[in-house]
Amino acid sequence: MDTETLAPMGHNHDQREVTMCRNLSKYALIFLFLALSGLIFLLGNIHTVENWNCHTISALYQLQSRIQTAFNPASLPKFYHNRTFCSHLGQRPSPEDELEEHYLLNSISWPEHSHQPAPFSLRLTTDPVHSFFAILPPKVGREWHLGDQLEALVQVHDFQGRPKHYGGDFILARLHSSELGAGVTGTVMDHKNGFYSALFPLLWTGSAQVEVTLVHPSEAVAVLQRLREERSDRVFFKSLFRLGFLSETTVCNLCLPPDQQPLCNFTDLHTGEPWFCYKPKMLNCDTRVNHAKGGYLKHLVTNNEALLFQSGVNLKVHIHASGPDRINVLPPLKDKIAVKSATLNPEPTKIAPSGYYYDNSWKPLNGFKMRQFSNSDITTQCLTNKMIYMYGDSTVRQWFEYLIALLPDLKEFNLHSPKNVGPFMAVDSGHNILLKYRSHGPPIRFSTVLSSELRYISNELDGLSGGPNTVVALSIWAHFSTFPVEVYIRRLRHIRRAVLRLMDRAPGTMVVVRTANLQALDQEVSLYNSDWYSLQLDQVLRAMFKGLNVHMIDAWQMTQAHQLPHALHPPPAIVKNMIDMLLSYICPEKKSHTK
Repeated sequence: MDTETLAPMGHNHDQREVTMCRNLSKYALIFLFLALSGLIFLLGNIHTVENWNCHTISALYQLQSRIQTAFNPASLPKFYHNRTFCSHLGQRPSPEDELEEHYLLNSISWPEHSHQPAPFSLRLTTDPVHSFFAILPPKVGREWHLGDQLEALVQVHDFQGRPKHYGGDFILARLHSSELGAGVTGTVMDHKNGFYSALFPLLWTGSAQVEVTLVHPSEAVAVLQRLREERSDRVFFKSLFRLGFLSETTVCNLCLPPDQQPLCNFTDLHTGEPWFCYKPKMLNCDTRVNHAKGGYLKHLVTNNEALLFQSGVNLKVHIHASGPDRINVLPPLKDKIAVKSATLNPEPTKIAPSGYYYDNSWKPLNGFKMRQFSNSDITTQCLTNKMIYMYGDSTVRQWFEYLIALLPDLKEFNLHSPKNVGPFMAVDSGHNILLKYRSHGPPIRFSTVLSSELRYISNELDGLSGGPNTVVALSIWAHFSTFPVEVYIRRLRHIRRAVLRLMDRAPGTMVVVRTANLQALDQEVSLYNSDWYSLQLDQVLRAMFKGLNVHMIDAWQMTQAHQLPHALHPPPAIVKNMIDMLLSYICPEKKSHTK
């Protein structure tokens, strides 16, 4: 075939292509209109298409997300700086509850620090190196005897070596003997003039050394107070919402600005405990899947304020003695003379020692004797036919883990729960032992908790049958340090009521409360979980359960009095003493009957 024949054929082919393109362009406009109409309809009715093809929904959502991201850069919500709003969410307290709250807040009020002009000067704050303490002489004679009270007087100075004339420093004191494995906490009294008294009971014979520690200067405490009242968002949370392949993650917290975007209200129906998440843009609130810690906000303090939280400078640093820092305690005198205390401006102590260590074993001072559960057999015998329910944070989960490791016949049942989150359960069927752990509800800072597993302790207690073979262990404090104290008071009030209801319907149920404990601190940890926060919560906890038929395990003093370093999760040697106390409550030493 020659080129003359090919030319007309090529021309006809081009004409057909032009005609087809014109027709296709007409249809394309129609299809484009229909597609856009369908997309608008789909986006407006996305919640009704659950049974549509998931891949189609996912693609549409990805398209929408790209468009939103292009115009709305992701950012954390601005915190709503209103202390009253954040601390008094939830059910309105009764007049009696308000009166108790007022009393509790007054009981933990902290002395005001110096009114330095802003910005303050670090040179005028407490310097542990220039500060010192001195052991005051005995009230009678020149010797110390068992049963006496030792007093050390602390005077704080600033970085220029000048004495301070106001109080408010957070100071800890203990008396210890490493060679005897002995230790007891001291009660520190603030005279609000730069002087502090540390009081110790002398509970063993032999060597005893005084240790005084500046945890925070008063100016640092003022920063911590401000953060607690104004920046409850410094630990933030998040939840995943999911419908098929469509998912969104939003920020959650106890207190969220109500005027920024719509909220999902997850307030507990039984207790009224508030919790909110920002509503997803394309999903309903009832599609929430989980709860998780979102993270920690940074840059909470100024560069000047950060100087108040320097490890090795003014954060948990020992204050040295101006003279001897140790004494020798002799046996008690036969004819002991009672002498009135000669402390400066004496006042009732808030926390007297509940016990002390000797030979590395805890010795309660309330007349109760702690038994030694040194092997698995005696522990199994104690727990036979018992159901132990542990509720709270990871510090009571540590008890669960300790018992699992101690008892070979106590086998953990695989509930396919996330590691370190729970819930967990262990069973010894041969001895009829049941051990359970469940975390408390929001604000829990665990990695990821399924929404279906978010439970409030008070609701869980209401679901227990209880009875003489039921033991309940509670520990709830570490995750409330970033919120106003009113939030913690409200939570404990609900738990206390549930405890009383449990005891009313099931007399003989044993309830054991674990207190807060000291932990290692650096600058970052201090802004979220300072020992000062823990101390305040611990004092509220003790006051709210005082007078109830519950047993207290004093984790605060058991960690402070021990020679091992402070840790959020205390080392095994301290946990063993806690477990021995728990088991001693369950299986107390039998009293001998004499004729």
